[in-house]
Amino acid sequence: MAIVLGPNQYGKAEVRVVAVDRSTARHSLVDLNVSTALRGDFAAAHTTGDNGHVLTTDAQKNTVFAFARDGIASPEEFGLRLARHLAGSYDWVTGARVAIESYGWDRIVVGGAPHDHAFSRTGGDVRTAVVTADGEDLHVLAGLSDLVVLKTTGSEFWGFPRDRYTTLPETTDRILATAVTARWRYTGLDVDWHATYDAVRATLLETFAATHSLALQQSLYAMGEAVLEQHRDVAEVRMSMPNKHHFLQDLSAFGLDNDLDGPGAVVYHADDRPYGLIEEPVLRDDVPAAWLGTPGFC
Repeated sequence: MAIVLGPNQYGKAEVRVVAVDRSTARHSLVDLNVSTALRGDFAAAHTTGDNGHVLTTDAQKNTVFAFARDGIASPEEFGLRLARHLAGSYDWVTGARVAIESYGWDRIVVGGAPHDHAFSRTGGDVRTAVVTADGEDLHVLAGLSDLVVLKTTGSEFWGFPRDRYTTLPETTDRILATAVTARWRYTGLDVDWHATYDAVRATLLETFAATHSLALQQSLYAMGEAVLEQHRDVAEVRMSMPNKHHFLQDLSAFGLDNDLDGPGAVVYHADDRPYGLIEEPVLRDDVPAAWLGTPGFC
């Protein structure tokens, strides 16, 4: 029996960098969480403790801050700059992955106008980007996480098999709620990163709202399919969506009904766990290198 070192990578995780453009009186703000990882010939560090090929994680952190000094146009563009530099830093470095979370800030409105230098943190979803340099090849994954959506009707769930442990009733009218985590792979690098991200996000939201859902799986596939049909720059979408269950609350103990078609409000209780979790890719084709070493799903 031989014991060997398997595929490995290392880097600096969660470098928090905030870049403010003060070139005019109207400042702009970019807030990122950046993680870097290198691949290459690092076997000696693992097997004998020889650090001769180790570009320190501290140097990787400092590179993030130094590159931010030149400005951050978009998470994807910033990731491409970093990945190209890190992958080409030494002969023994064969690849790099840069994963970025981008946090949104809105201008505070004062006297009816957006303020020049005061912001409030936006809630909800987080924009993400993962850039992989694999030799001479570059791949860009964009995405989002924690995009919480809900529709109060237009969702059914019935026709499933029943066994001795099945207690869930069938329904033709229910609340459908989820938190979308999605990543999509671009076919190339000639992309308007901001505009395409906004357009893909809008497609996901519009399709969720417009699809009469017979299952969360159906909604998920319809959302991915719509992205691929409407955005030719996107080759593949991978999504993970929990079913945030809402159940009708039994009010009979108080002499009250809780009828979907009755007058007054319909009352639900929201269960945060346990929950169903639906995950799938929707794709035209596949380039495995784009996902190599990228934590995720499916």
